[in-house]
Amino acid sequence: MDRYKILKTLGDGTYGSVVKAISKQTNEEVAIKKMKKKFYSWEECMALREIKSLRKLNHINIVKLKEVIRVNDDLYFVFEYMEQNIYMLMKDRKEDFPEIQIKSIMYQTLQGLAYMHKHGFFHRDLKPENLLVKGDAVKIADFGLAREIRSKPPFTDYVSTRWYRAPEILLRSTNYNSPVDIFACGAMMAEYYMLRPLFPGNNETDQIYKTCAVLGSPTQAQWPDGYKLASRMGFTFPKFVPTPLKQLIPNASDEAIDLMMKMLTFDPQKRITAAQALKHPFFEGFTHNPAALNTGLGNSASNKNLFDNPGSTTNVLGSGGKLPGSRAMRIESRKGILSRKSSVNKNSFYK
Repeated sequence: MDRYKILKTLGDGTYGSVVKAISKQTNEEVAIKKMKKKFYSWEECMALREIKSLRKLNHINIVKLKEVIRVNDDLYFVFEYMEQNIYMLMKDRKEDFPEIQIKSIMYQTLQGLAYMHKHGFFHRDLKPENLLVKGDAVKIADFGLAREIRSKPPFTDYVSTRWYRAPEILLRSTNYNSPVDIFACGAMMAEYYMLRPLFPGNNETDQIYKTCAVLGSPTQAQWPDGYKLASRMGFTFPKFVPTPLKQLIPNASDEAIDLMMKMLTFDPQKRITAAQALKHPFFEGFTHNPAALNTGLGNSASNKNLFDNPGSTTNVLGSGGKLPGSRAMRIESRKGILSRKSSVNKNSFYK
């Protein structure tokens, strides 16, 4: 650790604390995560899921684990430094994201996911706090809950923040897989347009109700496995008809609505994959080459960064009869729901 100079604390959480540091040799900025648990052997360290997954994943849209250091039984992860996360971009925002920005966020997220799924891993805890941003780049972080696709179920440990949790997990399936990441993507994409969560459930039962209230309750023909899961729990699906997403998210294009619906399909076997989503018409003509986009990207004084946040001074350290998608409700929601209260760490990567 003598090779790094600590600059400031970024966060502290259940599993560890994170500081911003700079390499004394290269002057490169990094984020160093110190685990609170003691590790008495390298074998114990290498068994950690976060290390096992990140050692095997090397992609521009996945946060890079640069090295692992063990000193006096303390374990440190050295990551590339990222400036903020997507939640921080949303929480103080006073204007809608232009759709081209949402397109860039989603394209990069799906690129990282497609790579991850292809190489045998799924994340299990995707949420805006775990998508880190630096300049125009978006990278998936926090692989503490990641699993290998070939891992044998049952998966019984806690996964995913409730608001982004796939219905099969809410119904206590122990045999889920990579489609849970896609459902989370659909919920996040809606939130980018609405600037508030699409399914802000207060508990697991309420989460199912909130999901059905928007998507409509699935029929047994639409999701037979879901009915089996519900029956085992003694749960009966509420009777809801779908609320059109276009009604909730009037600022989304028809192509965006279609992609969200394909990601938010109840039956995980029918849910679109990350690779398929990248070929969806929503991304037609879109090439993620920030320097080439005519949407205010780049570093010149005349070009605003893609992720500039009008009206916000936050950095990384730091319904009334109206449609839920209306500006008035979105602003009011940020005072309550989007505060995350105690249910979501404001920067969960740094925990």
